[in-house]
This record gives sequence, structure tokens and C-alpha cells, in this order.
Amino acid sequence: MMASSRSEGLARSICRGLLSRSIRPVPSPVRMVPTVRSYLVVANDRRLRGRISTCVSNRGFIFGGNKPVMQRLLSTNVGLKEKEIVERTPLEQYDYLVSSGQIRDDSFQRSVVSLLVDLHEAIKSYHPPPIEYPSIDDLKPKKGILGLLSRHTPHFHRRISLDDVPKGIYLYGDVGCGKTMLMDMFYSTIPTSVLSKRRIHFHAFMQNVHKRAHALKVQHGSDFDSIPMLAAALADEARILCFDEFQVVDVADAMLLRRLFEALVHHGVIFVITSNRAPDDLYKNGIQRQSFIPCIELIKERLHVICLDSPTDYRRIERPLKNVYHSPLDKNAKEHANLWFDYFANPRDPPHTATHTIWGRELRVPKASGKVAQFTFEELCGRPMSAADYLELARNYRAFVVTDIPTLTIQNKDRARRFITFLDAVYESHGKLVATSAVPFSEILVDDRHDLGAAPNEMDRDMLDMVGEMGVNHDSLKNLTLFTGDEEVFAFARALSRLQQMSSAQWVDAED
Repeated sequence: MMASSRSEGLARSICRGLLSRSIRPVPSPVRMVPTVRSYLVVANDRRLRGRISTCVSNRGFIFGGNKPVMQRLLSTNVGLKEKEIVERTPLEQYDYLVSSGQIRDDSFQRSVVSLLVDLHEAIKSYHPPPIEYPSIDDLKPKKGILGLLSRHTPHFHRRISLDDVPKGIYLYGDVGCGKTMLMDMFYSTIPTSVLSKRRIHFHAFMQNVHKRAHALKVQHGSDFDSIPMLAAALADEARILCFDEFQVVDVADAMLLRRLFEALVHHGVIFVITSNRAPDDLYKNGIQRQSFIPCIELIKERLHVICLDSPTDYRRIERPLKNVYHSPLDKNAKEHANLWFDYFANPRDPPHTATHTIWGRELRVPKASGKVAQFTFEELCGRPMSAADYLELARNYRAFVVTDIPTLTIQNKDRARRFITFLDAVYESHGKLVATSAVPFSEILVDDRHDLGAAPNEMDRDMLDMVGEMGVNHDSLKNLTLFTGDEEVFAFARALSRLQQMSSAQWVDAED
């Protein structure tokens, strides 16, 4: 079906506008690619999507031009006045997503959107104080009684009353209830001309904080108090911080966060946070938890805490499935992996090994081509790997093929933890996952310490119900006893939900 002449004329005008307004010249000719309902502007080896009336983008071609210009030219609301996303309120953006069929209308979510609207309005009139960096000498250790008195005292001068800082929002609830979608929607409506902003997965944030703190200590000495300097730098980079999947499971993170969060709050930083846990349940049963309690109290004081108890898990809504997961490990498993690797591979880049350097260590990729990497499960999770390793892989590749995933028992639960960390990194970067496994993922965990017909070991019934909603069968719920902590059970439940979403046609076919 050919597009109407009116739509064709509109697209040509957009092309002319792109060429005249682009910051960088477009050396290659700009051409239009009509499809059933869409146009693409093609130029300069770059891609940018946008709607023109009834048009959507056509896969496989590349946009050129300046992104803000393209947003102004191509952004269209359904049933609303045409304008940029950053000019919409969170409520307008939510209505747009509902009316365009991208999400379902949800009364629970709408109650949260109203609070996001209030925060959005407060941000427009908020004028944070200038950032004052502490002096290097003040952060170096002092000798004698003076050093004891000054140790870990605040190194900032409050330039604004906390009452003048808009309260942030802390969204918590079960996996799949829409927390991340709401935060991302809010983030997209914040104009950077008003306040600087940053949206980051909490895993990645903590990796960055530890790395920068380490660099400061290397530069100024191991006794240097890096937190005040780091807090000032972070506040200078972003006055609005959005954390996804906020959780505290490590004593080093807990002790660092206690002081860092306090310093950021007093620099006037606004937080929007999503978590599976209520604030009072953060770092539950952790080492020296009593020292972390002030951070919890500050979260409750400076953020509106909201339980998003929507009864619908949106990642479980049935979508057309792609056959990206294969079990069992039979003669067809290797062919399945090869076909998908070839699908994602770059024909001009023959399969080869690759090496990446992370904090001075070398990370080897056994098979790579273009933006796809392939590992056996043992290569990916059978050796010591950190969240930093998996985040680096997710930054470098858009698709992963993981083969020969075994059933996971109490003897190899460390491998299960690593796999979940890897999955989080791939999901957060919107990567693709292909896998071959001995059994379906819902049956992957096996507790061989006792008869599988026995009752679960002291596991909270609410926890079992929550995990059951993720599609795990009765036997699999019992198998979760190989995980000893609630945080791990939450992580596995989240992993199952994400694996379901990542197997959908919508996910697999989405363009980068």
C-alpha cells in the first residue's frame, strides 16, 4: 500500500528541515522509504525513529541528523497537541502511551502518576544551590584528637533548607507491576533545560561509585575521605537521580550509601527510586544493619514511599513468542544456537574470539561477530565474574547466545547467582538473549538436599505466592529453598519474569 500524497509531502518537508537544521552536514543523499504505515529518513549512517501521522519506522534503514531536531519534526501525540515529549506532563505522556496502545490503562498506576505530576511541577520552580566542593586538605586525615573529632563529619555547608527541596518518590512492589515503566516515563518528561538528570540501574551506579572512590584514594592516599568529594561531583552531574532496582545486599554498599545518600540530599539532589523492597526491608538481616538505619529513615523522610500494588504483571501479558529458548540439550540444541548466532551476526565480521579489559583484567569472549557474543554457561557463569564484567559485556554486545545451561543445584548456586546478575545486565541494556538449556527455565533450579516432595523449608507463604505468580510450577517453588535469602528469591522471581518478556516477539524484534 502506498502512502498518500499528503503524507509524502510531509515527509519530504521533514527531510528538507533535517538537512537545513542538522548540526553536522549530511554527506550522503537523504531518501524516503515508504512502507505500509511509515516513512524513514535515511542518511549519514545514523538512525532515529519517529511517527508521521499514521506512519511508523521501517526496520533496516538508518536515520541521519540531529536528534532534538528530529524529535521536534517527528514527534506526534495521539489525540493531543503535537509537541516534544519533554513538554508533556507525566499524565499527558501516560495518556499518550495508553491511547497509542503501548501500555494498558491501570487505575493503580494512575494514582502514582498524579504524584509524579506534582513532582514534575515542583521541579520546574526548583532552584538548587550551587555545588560547593570540599577542599582536599579537609578530606585528608588529621592526627591526634583533632582527627578523631573530625572523622566522617559532614564536609558541606548547607546552602538551602531541605524544606525547599521537592520530595522524591520511592516506588516499590512485586516484579512486573510497572515501577520501571513509570519511572522511565517520568524521566522522559523532565526537560534538561530545567535540571540535569540521570537514569541508571542501581547495580551500574554502585559500580561507578566504587570505581570513582577507588580512583580518589589512589590519587590522594588510602586514608582520604572520598565520599564528600564524590557526592559533590555526582550532584554536579545530575540534580535528579533515578535509580532502577534499588537494593542493598552488601555491607560495603550499605556503609557507603549511608553517608553518600545524606550528602546528596544536602546538595539538593532529588531522587526517584524503584525497588522490590519497602524501605524498612532494605538490607534486612544484613551485617551492621543498625548503622544503615539512618539511611532508611532519611529515605522515608525525603521521599514519598508508594507501594505500587497493581494486580497485573505486565511482563506476563501474553505476547507472540519467538523461539529463542530451546530445551532439552538434544541434537537440535546446537543447530538452534548456530541459527540465532548467524541471525544476529555481521556477515562482514567472521566469528572470532574477542577480549575486553575491565579494571585492568582481561575478559575473553569465546565467539563474537559484530554485536553478538556466544558463551557456554560454564564460560559465562562457571568462573568468578562480577556485575562489572556483565555490564561491560552488555555495553559491547546487543545479543547473547548462551548454550548448555544445566539444572542448577545447591552445589552450583553461585553459578545461578551469576546468571541472574548477567540477565539483569542484558535486560537493562535491552539486549537479546538466546539460550539452550537442559530443562525449561521455570524448572532450572533443583534442590538435591532433600526429597522434592517435601514442604518448602521455612519459606514465607507470601514469598511463595509472589513467585508462583511468575509462572513457576509447584515443584519449582519447593526448589527455591536452595536460595537461602529473601533477596535471592526476589532476584530469581524477577529473572523468570524478565526471561518471559525477553522471549516475546516485541522484545526480539525491537530495534536498537
